[in-house]
Parts: sequence; C-alpha cells; structure tokens
Amino acid sequence: MVHSTLLAPKASGSAPAVALRDVRKVYGRGDGAVIALDGVSAALSAGSFTAIMGPSGSGKSTFLNVAAGLDRPTSGSVVLGDTELVHLSERRLTILRRERIGFVFQAFNLLPALTVAQNIALPLRLDGRRARRSAVREIAARVGLDKRLRDRPSQLSGGQQQRVAIARALITRPEVVFADEPTGALDTRTGHEVLALLRGVVDEDGHTVVMVTHDPVAAAYADRVMLLADGRGAGTLDAPSAEEVAERLTHLGG
Repeated sequence: MVHSTLLAPKASGSAPAVALRDVRKVYGRGDGAVIALDGVSAALSAGSFTAIMGPSGSGKSTFLNVAAGLDRPTSGSVVLGDTELVHLSERRLTILRRERIGFVFQAFNLLPALTVAQNIALPLRLDGRRARRSAVREIAARVGLDKRLRDRPSQLSGGQQQRVAIARALITRPEVVFADEPTGALDTRTGHEVLALLRGVVDEDGHTVVMVTHDPVAAAYADRVMLLADGRGAGTLDAPSAEEVAERLTHLGG
C-alpha cells in the first residue's frame, strides 16, 4: 500500500504515545466513594494496538476516559506524547482532544442530517479548518466508502456507519485513536471487518489505537492486551490468541 501523508499520524518521536503513572480516579466522597482506578500505570507505545480488558466494573471505561482527557484523574499523571494533561484548562483539553485524538464509539455517533462526507469532515469544521474534498475522499477510500460520500447514515449498514466513524476519527491525523467497544453493536462478520480495518490503520498507516473491549476475539487483533481488575492493573498479554485472553479473563472473574 502507498503510505499517505494524510493518513500518517503526526510525528511522536520515541516517547510513549500515552503514559499513565499512578493514576487514581475516585467518584464521590466519604462512605459513598467509589474507586474506579487505584494506582494504575501504563505506557502505550506509539504505532501500537492495545486492547483494554477486564471484568465488568474493572475500570476499563474510566481508563479510556482518563487517558483520552475526557475525565480528570483524582491523582497521578496522564501524558499524551509530550503533553501532561492533568493541569490543562478545560479549553486547552478540548483543543487537544480535537486536534490530537480520534474517538470511535459503540454507538457510531454520526449526525443523521449530514452526508458521509460531512460527517467525516466534522472534526476539521469544529476546529475552524476547511476540509479539502480530496482529503475527505482519500480517507473515505481508506475505509472503503468513497462511493458513498453523498449518502446519509440512515442509508448505510451498521458496519458502514462504523467505518464512517473511523474515517472521522482519522481525518485530523491524530496521535492516538481511542475506541470504546467499537464492535459492540455489530454482528460477528461485520465486527471482524471493522477490527481488521483498525489493525490496518496501525500496521499500514502507523496510528496508535487503544481499544476497550469485552470480547476476547476482538482483543486478539491487538499487539498487547492490558488487563484490569478492581481498578488495578492485572497483567498484560502480548499478541495473545482469543483463547488465551478468555482463559485469563476467567481467572479475573470476567
């Protein structure tokens, strides 16, 4: 495949793409306090695909929200590239998320009144930048939807809608793409197609992908699986099979 300057992420050097150090996240106070993350540390390599897994209530979604700057940790540090997120103002955090991070959600979150092309270009428009038609067409071709640019989400299958969401996440050439259960609303075959696409944007385009999933088959697409249990790190698996992931989750109570 010809590597595209559009699709290539911005240079990130040799530092981790995302690093968390001794992160705690506590919701509520006093007797009602819930510790969602309890001293979690992680360094996620640039150009890697990491799956975050664990039993229900293990802290997976909180990890993603804190790592992506959507939520602030109670204590500890979160670094994106060379930027410490904890002390940024809300305005600076918003700009950072818009310019340097891509998001893919289970529910697609496309705007129904906009065309495929307009949905893909939305992050640039929100940032006050003009989206070149050629750039939108190129990113749409990367996800196999360059013939559907004038369609609206209601005219697409669930898998096609998720491909639009991935294209939208990539249009700003983010340093990291965070995916929260990206195949949760898809059937098995379509889910595999979306996972193969995410794998491709790591291997062929050099992006960094961090994915929360409950599915061992989905996790097997990742380079590394990071396990959480009760808000703490519970080990990692390198290039595991789905069976190996399922086996470890069984012992974690998931």
